[in-house]
Amino acid sequence: MGVYDDPFTYLGRLQNELIRAVRLVTDTGLHDKNWTREATIAYMMKNQGVDEAVARRSTERYMVWPAQALGYKIGELKILELRAAAQQKLGSKFNIKSFHDQVLTAGSLPLPMLEARVNAWVATVLK
Repeated sequence: MGVYDDPFTYLGRLQNELIRAVRLVTDTGLHDKNWTREATIAYMMKNQGVDEAVARRSTERYMVWPAQALGYKIGELKILELRAAAQQKLGSKFNIKSFHDQVLTAGSLPLPMLEARVNAWVATVLK
């Protein structure tokens, strides 16, 4: 697609991946591993390279919204799975813009409903 044509753009992508990974660890650390607020702040500062104020705000966000980062990651993985399946089934008929329309047009959906929507779109394209 040509999205990451230069090293700085690609570095930005990697930095965003790091942020999401740290948030995922933080979220599960707080709510499954019983990490303290202070331990989470220290983890974020060390592994994400943010200052204490940023780490504190992020930590407090995940303290009051359990599984937010986990839910985002599960959604991301499901969308990637649906895209791969659609690409495999449709071959040359696959259109990334049409796929994105299917994912985004209906707004937030439970993942089983999103999967049914994408599968129905694939079936329509194959007709």
